[in-house]
Amino acid sequence: MTTILTDIEGTTSSISFVKDVLFPYARAALPGFVRDHGHDPEVRRWLDHVAIEIAASACQDAVIVETLQGWIDTDRKHTALKALQGMVWEAGYRDKDFTAPLYPDVVPALRRWHAEGHVLAVYSSGSVPAQKLLFAHTDSGDLTPLFSGFFDTEVGGKREADSYRTIATRAAREPGDILFLSDVVAELDAARDAGLRTVLLDRREDYPTPRLGEATHEHRRVESFAEIMP
Repeated sequence: MTTILTDIEGTTSSISFVKDVLFPYARAALPGFVRDHGHDPEVRRWLDHVAIEIAASACQDAVIVETLQGWIDTDRKHTALKALQGMVWEAGYRDKDFTAPLYPDVVPALRRWHAEGHVLAVYSSGSVPAQKLLFAHTDSGDLTPLFSGFFDTEVGGKREADSYRTIATRAAREPGDILFLSDVVAELDAARDAGLRTVLLDRREDYPTPRLGEATHEHRRVESFAEIMP
């Protein structure tokens, strides 16, 4: 059976949900969250990580928060930011401030693949806790029982072939037995370099101009999970 490794943003969920709902929520909630939880060991660990990153080990939390908000504004893929965002989003999901919408073709496909015996896993730039929160609070309910693995940038960048080799090793699968789904061609290039099979999701909601011909880098292109046969 195939291990199906899927991206989230632009693949299972619209880019707009992350950019228009999750990011603004985290940006607005960060000051209060850090004020209330800045002394919690796990929160402090990531705040100190940011302080070291900006070469200001003794800086005030307000400066760290401003830095984090700036990273949100530029969509920086930073592990500390992703971890702290995940903690903030946990409260939002718990308080039912929002649920995670998935494309309508995603849930039927995930359930079908799982029933057929395929192994499902996630690889996203969002932290593993944030990934689990999203799939636990979808508009279709808790989908986490369908997944056997979650991977984030702690295994490496998504445009680096070694990251996919690491995932294959941790999943105890041969690279050729893994099918990676993403909307980002550069990520698919890296996965293919590592020996994985690939599918480009080219959803009209996120990419109004179809990516065809050379733009696909010869990755198989689909517009829906319903078109994918593992």
